[in-house]
Amino acid sequence: MLTTLPFPARPVFDANAQTGDKPLEGLPEWDLSDLYASQDAPELARDLQWLEKACADFAATYQDKLADLDAAGMLGCIEDYEKIDLIGGRIMSFAGLRYYQKTTDADRAQFLQNCQEKITVFTAPLVFFSLEVNRIDDKVLDGWFADNAALARYKPIFDRLRALRPYQLSDELEHFLHDKSSVGASAWNTLFDETIAGLVFTVDGEELGLEATANLLTDQDRDIRQAAAEEIARVLDENIKIFSRVHNTLVKEKDIEDTWRKMPSPQTGRHLANHVEPEVVEALRNAVVAAYPRLSHRYYELKRKWLGLDVMQVWDRNAPLPMEDDKLVDWPAAEKIVMDAYADFDPRMAEIAAPFFSKGWIDAGVKPGKAPGAFAHPTVTNVHPYVMLNYLGKPRDVMTLAHELGHGVHQVLAADQGEMLSSTPLTLAETASVFGEMLTFRKLLSEAKTTAEKKVLLAGKVEDMINTVVRQIAFYDFECKLHEARAGGELTPDQINDIWMSVQGESLGPVFEFMDGYETFWAYIPHFVHSPFYVYAYAFGDGLVNALYAVYEEGGDDFQDKYFEMLKAGGSKHHKELLAPFGLDASDPKFWDKGLAMIEGFIDELEAMED
Repeated sequence: MLTTLPFPARPVFDANAQTGDKPLEGLPEWDLSDLYASQDAPELARDLQWLEKACADFAATYQDKLADLDAAGMLGCIEDYEKIDLIGGRIMSFAGLRYYQKTTDADRAQFLQNCQEKITVFTAPLVFFSLEVNRIDDKVLDGWFADNAALARYKPIFDRLRALRPYQLSDELEHFLHDKSSVGASAWNTLFDETIAGLVFTVDGEELGLEATANLLTDQDRDIRQAAAEEIARVLDENIKIFSRVHNTLVKEKDIEDTWRKMPSPQTGRHLANHVEPEVVEALRNAVVAAYPRLSHRYYELKRKWLGLDVMQVWDRNAPLPMEDDKLVDWPAAEKIVMDAYADFDPRMAEIAAPFFSKGWIDAGVKPGKAPGAFAHPTVTNVHPYVMLNYLGKPRDVMTLAHELGHGVHQVLAADQGEMLSSTPLTLAETASVFGEMLTFRKLLSEAKTTAEKKVLLAGKVEDMINTVVRQIAFYDFECKLHEARAGGELTPDQINDIWMSVQGESLGPVFEFMDGYETFWAYIPHFVHSPFYVYAYAFGDGLVNALYAVYEEGGDDFQDKYFEMLKAGGSKHHKELLAPFGLDASDPKFWDKGLAMIEGFIDELEAMED
C-alpha cells in the first residue's frame, strides 16, 4: 500500500509457463472460501465497511502528527496501517483471483473493477503517510529505532520510503495520482487482458484461443507449428492498432509521471521497487548479452542439426526434439515427481508444499476464459498463497508446477514477517521458484535411464534457461528501446515492430530466419503492459539460483537451514545481506558469470553427446 495503486490484484505471470488446448480430467480447482465464500458474502461487505472507516480513522488520528510521535506511537501507527493493508489485500486478492479464473466473465470483471475503485477511494486519506514520513528528520527516525526494537524491525520499510524521497511530489499531486489510478494504467491493463482473452485463432479448421495456439508451437509436426505461428501473426496484425495504442499510452503515461518525479531513467522506478542498484542490473544485462554467442547461438545451432534443418524458423525455437517422447504426465505423477524432489532436498519443504495439493490452493485445469500462463499469488499473510497453472501434462508443465510451488513455499515461509515485510522484490521473488525447478530437474536427470532421455532433459532445461535469461534480457532491451523511442513522440506499429526485431536477431543468433509477421509478436507479452521492466528479474533470479545451487552442490550440512532462513526473511533484507551467508555477492560482476557458466556446462554436455 506504499505505492500509488493499493492492493494490486494482478499477479505477474511467469515467463516459461506452458498452456494449451486439450484439457486433462480431474485437475484441482481453487477453493477461495479461505478468503471469502462468494462476492455476496456478508464478511466481504463487513470488511469493506470496516476498511472505509479504518482509513478515515487512521487519517484523523495520525495526519499532520507523525513527527510528534514517540517510538511507541509510531509502532502503533505502523500496526494500524498493517491491519488496513491486510483487509484491503484480502479483498483485492479474492476479486483478482476470481477474475483470473474467467477473465471473459463480465460480472467478475465488474466486481474486480468495483472493488478496486472503492478501495482507491477508501485509501485516499492514507496518501499522507509516506509523504509525512519522508519529511521526518533522519535523527528522529534513528532515535525511534534505537529506543524500540519492535519498531526497528520495520526499518526496511522506512528505508524504502526514504529511497523514494527524491522523487516525491506535492501532497496534492500524490493524492491526484492515487485517485486516478483505477482509470489510468489499471484500465489499460484490463483492456489488454480482455483483448488477449477474446482473440480467436483458426488452425486446421479449429478455433482456438491464444494459449492453445501458442501451445502448437511445441508440436512435433512442423507443418502444425508453422500454421500456428502464421495464424498468431495474422491475428496480431489484425489487432495491432489496439496493442500499439495500449503500449503508446502506458509508456507515455509512465514518462509523464517519471518526468514530474524527476526520475533519471524509465527503469529507475523498477530498480527502486526491486531494491537493486542500477549498476547491478547493468552488470547482469551486459554479462548476458556478451554470453549470447556462448549460450543461445551455440545451443540453437545444435538444435538445428538435431532437427535436420538448413535454417531455423521461429516456429522451430520451442520444437520438441525428434527423439522426445510425447507421453503425457498425469496430475498424480506430476505431484509425486515434484514432492519427491522437494522432500529429497529437505522434508520441511515437502511438508509446506503438501497443503497446496490437498486443500484447494491450486487451480490447474485449462478452461475457457481462464487467464493464460501460471502464477503464485501470496494473497495476505494470515491466509495462504494460491497457485494457478494451465496444466496439459507436458514435461515442461511439471517444471512449471515445481516453479510455482517454489513461489508458494517462499510465500508461506515469509508470511511470518507480516503484511508489510513479507513481500520480496521481484529480483528475489524468483529465488525459491527457480530453485524448486532445479531440484526437480536434477532429480529427473539422475533417474534418466538412457542417453536419449538424458539428452531430452538437458535440452529442455537449457531451453528453459535460455528463455529465462537470454529471452528476458532481450525483452528488457526491447523495453528500454521502446521507452527511449516513445520519449520522442508517438510510435507507429511499424516502428514498434522494428524495435522488436532489432533485439531478436542479436539474442537468437544467425541460425534463425524470421518469417513475415514475427515482428508483431511483442504485442501479446503481458509483462510489458502489467509491470514495465519486470523481465530482468527472471534473469536475475536464474543467475542467483545457479550460483546458489553451485554452493549447494559443494556440500555443507547447514545449507538447508541457511536456505530456509533466506526464504523466511521475505522482504526484510537486502540481496547483499541475504546472499552473504552463502559467500555470494550479486554486486560483483563476476557473480553473473558463475550463473551463466552453469548453462554453458549443460550445453557442453549436449555437445559431448554428439561425439
